[in-house]
Amino acid sequence: MADLQANFEQAQKDVKKLTQRPSNDELLKLYSLYKQATDGDVHGKRPGMFDFKGAAKYEAWEKLKGMDADTAMQTYVETVEKLAEAYA
Repeated sequence: MADLQANFEQAQKDVKKLTQRPSNDELLKLYSLYKQATDGDVHGKRPGMFDFKGAAKYEAWEKLKGMDADTAMQTYVETVEKLAEAYA
């Protein structure tokens, strides 16, 4: 668990060092995995219909409902590694 947590924290630093900005879909995936790993299942009210960005983030996070924190952390780390290879 400690290794996974350390890898997760390192991936958060590494994602900021990417040479290109990931696509919106990739950013949504990272956001939702981060939120699932740190906050658990989605909570709060869904943003209003004119808050497109907020609604997209909410929906992406909502799709991960039921995923445990360790799986979310591992998937986040793997996603950052793939992005680092793609944008190296």
